[in-house]
Amino acid sequence: METTLLYGKEGLTIQVPNHSFITEPSHMSGVQDERKAVQEALRDPIGTLPLREMVKSSDQVAIVISDITRPTPNHLLVPLLIEELNHVPLENFVIINGTGTHRDQTREEFIQMLGEWVVENIRIVNNQCHNDEQLVKVGESTFGCDVYLNKDYVESDFRIVTGFIEPHFFAGFSGGPKGIMPGIAGIETIMTFHNARMIGDAKSTWGNMVNNPVQDMTREINRMCTPDFMLNVTLNRDKKITAVFAGELYEAHDRGCEFVKEHAMIRCDERFDVVITSNSGYPLDQNLYQAVKGMSAAHKIVKKGGTIIIASECSDGLPSHGNYARIFEFAKTPEELLALIEDPSFKMFDQWQVQKQAVTQVWADVYVYSKLTDEQVEGAMLKPSHNIEKTLEELKDKYGENMSVAVLPLGPLTIPYVEE
Repeated sequence: METTLLYGKEGLTIQVPNHSFITEPSHMSGVQDERKAVQEALRDPIGTLPLREMVKSSDQVAIVISDITRPTPNHLLVPLLIEELNHVPLENFVIINGTGTHRDQTREEFIQMLGEWVVENIRIVNNQCHNDEQLVKVGESTFGCDVYLNKDYVESDFRIVTGFIEPHFFAGFSGGPKGIMPGIAGIETIMTFHNARMIGDAKSTWGNMVNNPVQDMTREINRMCTPDFMLNVTLNRDKKITAVFAGELYEAHDRGCEFVKEHAMIRCDERFDVVITSNSGYPLDQNLYQAVKGMSAAHKIVKKGGTIIIASECSDGLPSHGNYARIFEFAKTPEELLALIEDPSFKMFDQWQVQKQAVTQVWADVYVYSKLTDEQVEGAMLKPSHNIEKTLEELKDKYGENMSVAVLPLGPLTIPYVEE
């Protein structure tokens, strides 16, 4: 039978065995009027006064956005926030791009993300986690580090965090407080947040918010310099808004997580020999670093010794920035990588992504269908696939004609699980 994976901007249609289990939620329609839905959420928020009533005309207002690797509809959310606060002079706004450890965005990318009017009229800054002059210490975390956040954010009178909520492979769910931590944090704080002990904790996983150390740390740090208002959305496979959650940070985010858990997490009765997944298409599948999320989602339902095939376009390469590609040079196998990363003396940003990938690879083989070269894929200890149907046919030699196959067309937008 035929199924279409989210891949790049166009999608990828493949043929899979007729007995394949397609793991995706029933299609959720987007809201009829996205603009109206956002405006209504700003005017009737969860746990706060209407946004406009909270902000004085003299306030310096910071709006934190997620970077270009996320499909947050910033082009809609940010102009509506500014419109709702039209009593505040434009020069009083600053938009902070929550890059975490990712690269800066260019002016052209900001136009793509926000629209030309916003770029022409509002000050925009990239959070630079290594730039001490951009950071301010706001406290000390019980998780063992000083806490540094973006100076423009800390010094603003009113702080707004935007984002979108989906299951997250170690924070439970994205959105909410993750926009601040790690989005606009300093490198020392981010390294603790992503250390091997935190990432390796069994409770640091998809959909879990209870005693999850990663989620606990991000919420602790948000309390040191709390956003005054949150605006988050949920999205369907077409990147259309399905719901809007606005208001008090924790209450609104919890409400959004409950909504996503109900619609995006699907129970499976058993594990499968082969799991085919995507990385949710553009913009999340821009590089192999991000594709670890799709691998991790498939890991939830693949058998020990099974095979994962991920379709991730990787138009931005591995990428070339950061340490993700470099860390693979320090070991020869995924097992050696895990031993290296779990050694307390080893500290290198991006190690968390390699750690999650290595955990998946110790469990199952991973093939990658992408625009990467074979050398790039193999350098990351993965196996290239140039044709998913052909790879499936070859895997019958290993698992037999009746091999069990599951497909995650939406990648990590849908998280399957097996109760064991």
